[in-house]
This record gives sequence, C-alpha cells and structure tokens, in this order.
Amino acid sequence: MTDDGEFVRLTDPYRAELLVHCYRMLGSLDEAEDLVQEVYLRAWRSFDRFEGRASLRTWLHRIATNVCLTGLGARGRRPLPSGLGAPDSDPDLSPGPIRPEIGWLQPLPGGWADAAHGGDPAAVVASRAGVRLALIAALQHLPARQRAVLILRDVLGWRAAEVAETLGTSTVAVKSMLQRAREQLERLAPQEDAVAEPGDPDVRALLDRYAAAFENADAAALAELLTRDAILEMPPYAAWFAGRGDVARFAAAHIFTGPGDMRLLPVSANGQPSFAAYRRDPDGVHRAHCVQVLTASAGGVAGITAFLDPDLFPRFGLPSVLPSPAPATAPVPSGSAAVCTR
Repeated sequence: MTDDGEFVRLTDPYRAELLVHCYRMLGSLDEAEDLVQEVYLRAWRSFDRFEGRASLRTWLHRIATNVCLTGLGARGRRPLPSGLGAPDSDPDLSPGPIRPEIGWLQPLPGGWADAAHGGDPAAVVASRAGVRLALIAALQHLPARQRAVLILRDVLGWRAAEVAETLGTSTVAVKSMLQRAREQLERLAPQEDAVAEPGDPDVRALLDRYAAAFENADAAALAELLTRDAILEMPPYAAWFAGRGDVARFAAAHIFTGPGDMRLLPVSANGQPSFAAYRRDPDGVHRAHCVQVLTASAGGVAGITAFLDPDLFPRFGLPSVLPSPAPATAPVPSGSAAVCTR
C-alpha cells in the first residue's frame, strides 16, 4: 500500500513543472490545474508499481503527457484572435461582441514558471523561450501527438526513445512527427532573435514610455513606440488589428478615455514583459480589468495581447481593487501598461 506521506514528499517537488508542462499542452491554466490533479491521482494509485527504471520526474511527466493527450481528445484548440482569421480593417468601429463560447488561450503567470525551476534565475531565463505566448499559440495548431513530441524533445530535452516509450510508438515515428511539428512551428512562431528580453535596459526604457502613453491616454505617443506591423488582440473579442496606424487609431477610439483612468502594475507572463490594468469605474474606484502580454523587439512593441478577464488577477497574486492613490502633484508617472476596451 502506498505511504501517503512518502508519496507526497517524493512527488510534490515536481508539481509546479507538471503544471507548466500541462499548460504547454493545453494552453489553459484551469485545465492544467484540473489535469495535474488527475496526474497525481493516477500516480498515487500506481506508486507501488513504480520500479525506478526511469527517474520519478520522467515517470510523472509520462503520466502527465498521456493525461493531457486524453484531455485534448475531448477539447478543441485554444486560439488567440489572430489564429482565427484576418485582422479587422476598420479600427474606428466597435470590435464587435465578445465570444465567450470560444475557449481562448490563457496567459501563464510568471510565478508558475519561476516555481517550476525552484526560483533559480539562470534556469528561469533559459526556460523563457519554452513558454512564450507565440510558441504556446503555435502549439495549439499542431495535432496533439505532434504537440507532445515537440514539447518532450525540444523543450524538455528527452531522447527519442523516451518519447517513443511514453507514446507507445517507435523512434522512427517520433522523429517523423518531430520533423513535421518543427516545420509547422517555423511557419507559425516568430524567430527567437526577434524577441527582446524583458530585463534589457533598452526594453525597460521602451516599456516605461509605453506605460506613460497608456496612463496619459496618449495615442500619438503610443504610435511612436509601435513597430510598423504591430498587432493588437483582445480575447474574448475575436476582432484584432494589425499595423501601427490601425492599432493607434483603435486605442484612440475605444481604449483611451482620459489621463489617470487606468492604473497599471507590472507583472510577468509567459516570460515576457506584462502588465495588469485597473480601470476607473464611475464611482472613482480602479478595478481589475485585464492582463496584457507584450512582445518587445529591438524596433519597438511588436505585439499586444490583452486578456480581458479580471478572474486572472488572483492567479497573478493581484488584488481586484486598488487603493486610492495619493494626490498627484506631477504628471502621471510611467510604470506598466495594459490594453483594454471601454
């Protein structure tokens, strides 16, 4: 019979990285948490039969991978708006109705990724490429088994034979699936060297200016910071916009209301610079509104993904309401930014 205390002691250190692994497979925080519970239930039931031929970590990841594959069989992919069709052509119009019936991709809180690496700064930096939003979105386009093969081989660094054993197939089949997955990913995901690191001093200066543009409701200042082909998407709206001019026009028409209407806090998501936005309600209180993930490049801000879901805030350790600020005697300071519709 399984010793509960021994099982918890040995397996609990892997919980955080299993959550991140399931998130990569599913693109969903909620489903990742649910399936990790299933992973631990299955592991507990079969722990007496664990023979140690592979490491405990590998054994748990095998269970997690197969639990995710089973789960994916009953679920559709989780897209971002840009994965559903062409950008909207008129940024002056309303983005249309929200689409709650679509299971949208969710952002990964930085705390999840940090915990998966025990808070080791070097490991956290090295792992950023494996959780970037563009990669997670691109993975959603792969068939489930190709997705698993690519994650196990290219993110976790498993040998082809280990992946084959996990999936109950041959190494030849694994190599074939990996090649097809890499080719598909090359078409969908941006080049790694085009993405700037969030801690780079130039990037921080860029983000400070970007934050000031949002906090001061300055569409012209925002336009100066965007790359020519910058995109803006805002799940659960299916509408999205591409190009510096269209993004800035949409911000002027539908996002910015007045200086100070948004208060902004920096967060980390998907290994990228990210921000939480609190919008001022008519009663004067700033309430949780959206979490934003930016893609910053050497040429400016290339991507803005605003997740309009206040329920995400507790996942990032954020309050739902901000206290009233002290009376300001200077222009609104720069800090962080988020894109939100009115």
